Amino acid sequence: MSHTTIATLMQMKSDGEKITMLTSYDASFTRVLEEAGVDSILVGDSLGMVIQGQESTLPVSVDEMVYHTRCVARGRRDALLIADMPFMSYSSADQALSNAGRLMKDGGAHMVKLEGGASQLETVRQLTLNGIPVCAHLGLQPQSVHKLGGYRVQGRDDESAREIKEDAMALEAAGAQMLVLECVPKGLAAEISRILAIPVIGIGAGVDCDGQVLVVYDMLGITSGRRPRFVKNFMPEAGSVPAAVSAYVQAVKTKSFPAEEHSFQ
Repeated sequence: MSHTTIATLMQMKSDGEKITMLTSYDASFTRVLEEAGVDSILVGDSLGMVIQGQESTLPVSVDEMVYHTRCVARGRRDALLIADMPFMSYSSADQALSNAGRLMKDGGAHMVKLEGGASQLETVRQLTLNGIPVCAHLGLQPQSVHKLGGYRVQGRDDESAREIKEDAMALEAAGAQMLVLECVPKGLAAEISRILAIPVIGIGAGVDCDGQVLVVYDMLGITSGRRPRFVKNFMPEAGSVPAAVSAYVQAVKTKSFPAEEHSFQ
């Protein structure tokens, strides 16, 4: 198998082949994901909650993201490796450039992911101009959870749906090469996936996105607390971690996940 690149994912979108993505935070899980054929791996700032036991992603530092990205990079062979820019690590374009550079140079990431729409356009432009590929993130943005008033579906009314769509097009124009849409109605996500040339990865955004991402601990059923509606636990039927990850990959590729019950209207 050849290395998966951004160009590979663009081709998959063009061919109508679904893209699979899962989070990973260490070398061992990364090897399991690779064996199952996961196309892209996200070192998510979700590690604040699932690894560190924090109540949100906000306390995660750039140093911690670099450390975990480096661990994942050691276990990676073929998958595209994306690292989250943590909260307050990209408040200005200069700061973003410095921190994204660390995630790529010291951490081994191929791409960085940041949250936000219109306010991030200049940062996306600057990163792109400096050779740093960017994955944008719209809809529910966990780093803005206090501003959004909790973990709730975004884009349900006409005005906010229009704003998400306009932000998505503006981010692509600014140079973003991928977009994650989290917790938005499936019809809106389908429309954005159609409009954009870049791959759109959904989490709680319906089956019509170009690919899907889940937190690996969520799809293995080992996250404590209430399980979000968009999560499916693949572990009971599969019986082992490698089999569960393979089942997830197969379900995304065949469009049987996410099903209706994992989506929002």
